[in-house]
Amino acid sequence: MGHIHRSTEGPEAYETHSAPIMRPFVAELLAAAGLGPGDDVLDLACGTGFAARAAAALVGPTGRIRGADIDEGMVRVAREHRSPHCPDTDFTAAPADRLPYDAAAFDAVVCQQGAQLFPDLTAALVEAARVTRPGGRFAATVWAPVERLPYFLAEQRALEKYAPDALPYLARAYARTADQLTTALHTAGYRDTAHREVTFDVTLPPLDRYAREHLDTLWGGMLREAGGEEAVTRAGELVREQLADRTAPDGTATVPFTSLLVTAVR
Repeated sequence: MGHIHRSTEGPEAYETHSAPIMRPFVAELLAAAGLGPGDDVLDLACGTGFAARAAAALVGPTGRIRGADIDEGMVRVAREHRSPHCPDTDFTAAPADRLPYDAAAFDAVVCQQGAQLFPDLTAALVEAARVTRPGGRFAATVWAPVERLPYFLAEQRALEKYAPDALPYLARAYARTADQLTTALHTAGYRDTAHREVTFDVTLPPLDRYAREHLDTLWGGMLREAGGEEAVTRAGELVREQLADRTAPDGTATVPFTSLLVTAVR
């Protein structure tokens, strides 16, 4: 869910446990950005580099991939997991509104579940527009409202009970609307904005472990602060109970996830 990161577990755990949820949306995001061989691409708010790695396979050895994220730990993991498909790949710790790149440096800027976390959305998109070449493309995904995301709603209910201090941070992850994004994109100098919803049924690993581990990755620090190790365990159990009707005999759960996909042209 973007990378709100208030945990003790670290970016490696985020990489592992967020991958099943992120993967299908990354493919859709990059298809919308129309990436091809030789493109120069920026993965904005790159986290541990999910989009950057997938983009590397599309742009190939003649392309160039850059990733920027404010979290140095995420950037470190992104570097460690960089794709061999595009040797010219690099990651930098930088805030979205102060990018260390030249004007018009990229054919495409993509942002996978990061735009909801920018303190100033317009400032970030002005900077994205600055580094996008004329005619270049922008594409971003943000989560739908949490009421329409059964897995994240289950996590929210668990946090309401076991770590209520986490709720203001959680709320940010589902607060971006199509209107906010398209308005900010126009202000930043993009044109031809479009948006649509994308839904995937994602089969998650067996929930008896995954529910606890995913919560721990994102919210373990706040859960332990509120109620120690028991809070983490009980919160994970509550997530699992809420998804019992979606859980198969092998323990895996198939749950719909919905994102808003926004595109624009510079």
